Amino acid sequence: MNRKDFIKTITFGTVAVGILPQFAFHHSELSYEELIGKGSPTLYGNGFQIRKEAFDAFTKMKNAALRDKISIQVVSSYRNFAHQNRIWERKYKNFTQQGLTPEKAIQKIIEYSTIPGTSRHHWGTDMDIIDANVAQPKDVLSPGHFEGQGCYVNLKQWMDKYSKDYGFHLVYTNKPGRKGFKYEPWHYSYKPLSCNYLKAYRKLNLKEILNRESLMGQEHLTNSFLDTYYAENILDINPELL
Repeated sequence: MNRKDFIKTITFGTVAVGILPQFAFHHSELSYEELIGKGSPTLYGNGFQIRKEAFDAFTKMKNAALRDKISIQVVSSYRNFAHQNRIWERKYKNFTQQGLTPEKAIQKIIEYSTIPGTSRHHWGTDMDIIDANVAQPKDVLSPGHFEGQGCYVNLKQWMDKYSKDYGFHLVYTNKPGRKGFKYEPWHYSYKPLSCNYLKAYRKLNLKEILNRESLMGQEHLTNSFLDTYYAENILDINPELL
C-alpha cells in the first residue's frame, strides 16, 4: 500500500504511526480528505448540505423558530476544497488588481475567508444563516444586519437564546480581544460533531497540507504567517467549540 492510499484509509479509532499527517479518531469514520475538503461525505439538506446528525438537529431548531415566526435559511454550508479555492482565487485576484500587495491581499482575504483546506465548512458541520421571513438586503452577510435595528436582529436574539439547546454555537464571536476572523453573527457550528473534527484537524500538519497544493499566492504563505494563521484564525474561536 502506498502512502497516499494509506492516508485515505485512516479513520476514527485508527492511529497512523510515523506518517504525517498523523491523527487518531474516536467517533465515526472521517478521512484525511474529508478534513481538508477533498472527501465525499454523505450530506443532507434541501438547498444546503450538512451531515445527517447536524441536519436532524437543524430541522428541529428550524421548526421551533418557525413557531416564533422566524424562518432560518442556510445560505452557505458544506464547501469542498475546490469551492473554497474558487473563493480564494477570486478575492486574491480582486485585491491584487486593486493595487494591494500579495501579502496585504491575503490579510484582507482572511478577515472573513479561509485558506482552502482549512475551512470549517469542509466538515459539513457549519452553516451561515439568515432569516427568510424579512426583506433581504443586498449584502446578506453583514454584521450590522444582526445588531441594533438590523433586519436579522430577531433571528440573532432567538439564536442567542435557543441555538445551544439544539447543539449549534456561534464560531467567531465579538468577544473583546479575539483575533483571527472577524465577527460573524451568522456562522454557527454543530458542536457534537465539529468539536471532534477540530480535535482531529489539530493532529494534522498544516504546513504539509498546504505544501501539497498549488494555491494562488502560495509563495507568500510563509511559515511565520501560517503559525499565526493557525493560532488566530483556526483556534481563536468560541472556546465552547474547542
